[in-house]
This record gives sequence, structure tokens and C-alpha cells, in this order.
Amino acid sequence: MANPRRRSNARVSTGAKQGALKQQKKAMKYGLGALASIAVAAVIVFAVSSSSGSSGEGDQTPDFEFSMFQGIEEVGFPDGNLAQLHGRPIVLNFWAGLCPPCRAEMPQFQAFYEEFKDRIQLVGIDLGIFTGLGSRDDADSLLRELGATYPAGWTEDGSVPRKFGVTAMLTTVFIASDGTIVEKSVGAIDANFLARATQDLLDAELQPGGPTG
Repeated sequence: MANPRRRSNARVSTGAKQGALKQQKKAMKYGLGALASIAVAAVIVFAVSSSSGSSGEGDQTPDFEFSMFQGIEEVGFPDGNLAQLHGRPIVLNFWAGLCPPCRAEMPQFQAFYEEFKDRIQLVGIDLGIFTGLGSRDDADSLLRELGATYPAGWTEDGSVPRKFGVTAMLTTVFIASDGTIVEKSVGAIDANFLARATQDLLDAELQPGGPTG
């Protein structure tokens, strides 16, 4: 795959980190018990060529290739595919660099990452070139500006929006460790939804007949 600029988490500036901390404090302090909700009013909706055949809850997650802006150490590769992450629960977030709701929710996902990184693999995939919401440079710039450090990358596979039924930004998919889709959210989500869906994902791992049950 093409290999534009990648960076290490260590390159996040002190100013960016401070900015992220300020936004995180405004957004939430994570914990499944007590939550402060963040409201995001805007949702960007767009058309895909066809949503038929897109995967939903209970289906096996479609595989696709992607490359990393950051988080190479955590996912284990600079260029790889989603199937390589199976074996632990995944929260797959589709976003774009010029997407206002994505910007608003990025601090929320950063806080989620800091709370759950030992139990759940969070990865954000930029779809800006397929949605008209920015280039890879725009996506990388947004990560830098907000001081986000969680694993994030991009894909050159134009079938991904159709396969996952991505009809709005942002779209988040909750995936069990065996690759089964537990839940999918199309559009903006708040902290309460993210916490509830996360708990459902962790519970699914423990149910009899589940991936680890």
C-alpha cells in the first residue's frame, strides 16, 4: 500500500497534549459507573453507491487493508488488515479529517482509549477521500491538533464504506474478539452510548458460547 507520512506517538507536542487534556475535561472523565455526557448535534450524512450487502450485527466483520498514521507498536504493523487484530475486542471508528462531528468526538475516543486500551483495541480509520471530507493530510493534521494518541490510520479500499454500511460520519463498529459484529452505530454518539456499547461488548466476551465464554 502507499506509505505517506507516518509518525510515532512520541511526536505529539506538549501544546497539543495540553489542548487535548482541556478538551477531554470538557468532554468526560471515563468510567462505566459515573459518566458525564457530551452532546454532539451535527451528523454528516452522505450517499454510498449501495448499502445492500453491508454487514450488520451478528455478521462476521469484512476484512480490509489499512495503513497506520500512529499506533504501529500497539497494532503490531505499519500496513496490515483488520483480521490481524482479531483475538481481542475491537472498537472500529470510521472518521475523516474535515468532519466536524469527528472533531467533536475525538477527545471522547481519546479518553476511552486511555481507560480501555488494555482490554479493547481501538482503531480509527480515515475515510475522508471516499466521503469528500478531507485528505490523508487533513486527517493527520486533526490527530496532531487534538493530541490524539490512539491507533489511527487510513485505507485505500474504496469498498469499505459499502461493506460496513457507512452512510454518515462518524460510524463506529463494536467487534467481538472472534470478528463478530456486536453493534454498529451510524452517526454521532455520546459518552453514555459509548459506555453502554462497550459494556455490552465486554459482556459478550463472557457469555456462554461467546468468544471467550
